[in-house]
Amino acid sequence: MPLLEVRDLSMRFGGLVALEDVDLAIESGQIKGLIGPNGAGKTTFFNCVTGVFRPARGAIELAGKSLVGRKPHQVTKLGIARTFQNIRLFANMTALENVQVGLDVRHRTSVVGAIVRPPRTRAEETEATVRGHELLARVGIEKLAGHVAKNLSYGDQRRVEIARALATRPKLLCLDEPAAGMNPAEKSSLMSLIRSIRDDGVTILLIEHDMKVVMGICEVVMVIDFGRTIAEGPPEQVQRDPRVIEAYLGAGAADAAGG
Repeated sequence: MPLLEVRDLSMRFGGLVALEDVDLAIESGQIKGLIGPNGAGKTTFFNCVTGVFRPARGAIELAGKSLVGRKPHQVTKLGIARTFQNIRLFANMTALENVQVGLDVRHRTSVVGAIVRPPRTRAEETEATVRGHELLARVGIEKLAGHVAKNLSYGDQRRVEIARALATRPKLLCLDEPAAGMNPAEKSSLMSLIRSIRDDGVTILLIEHDMKVVMGICEVVMVIDFGRTIAEGPPEQVQRDPRVIEAYLGAGAADAAGG
């Protein structure tokens, strides 16, 4: 059974068809790329999977459990975490505090407990500090734990966002353009980080425009255009597919590639 299985996923915004009968399956331990031109429906797909949008039609299952109709926090507790195309950190909180927000998903402290602060609450707070430092070390920026998020470089903000996602203990990590705004050295380091996260047992679903990143780390790539799947397979095969070339570069480029 795939870890994530999506069948016949369709999403509309008024008369606009954002997704139409999209199928996707990702096996545990896989790094899978979801690519396509701007406006193809990639982020809409992520939003449906993570509970931000309720699809018009289709099934979404994580390890056999339906996700359709669940709220984002419920999807997170079941084991899906994500990052965003536009970084969504708490700008005036430190890197450590941002990661601790992710850790709260697994905590049991109630509102009353947070006020009264019984021993269990204090123990969770201590654990959150220790674990937060561990996660920042995991993504290579523990030394920046006390730095306010808005003062970090773009690449380091991306790493904080990944650490915060990992704090929820996901089975599946959905990364939405994690290499955006990074220089070549940062991208290379990011690719190594993503591989190591997979090696730790976290399955990766990746949206990314940088083809060097996609082709360098993804084992399988699926391409959508105008909300429909147009190709799927190993990176080298997808890269040569005339439909993919046409989607990115136009029909003339596809004809040239075919000739």
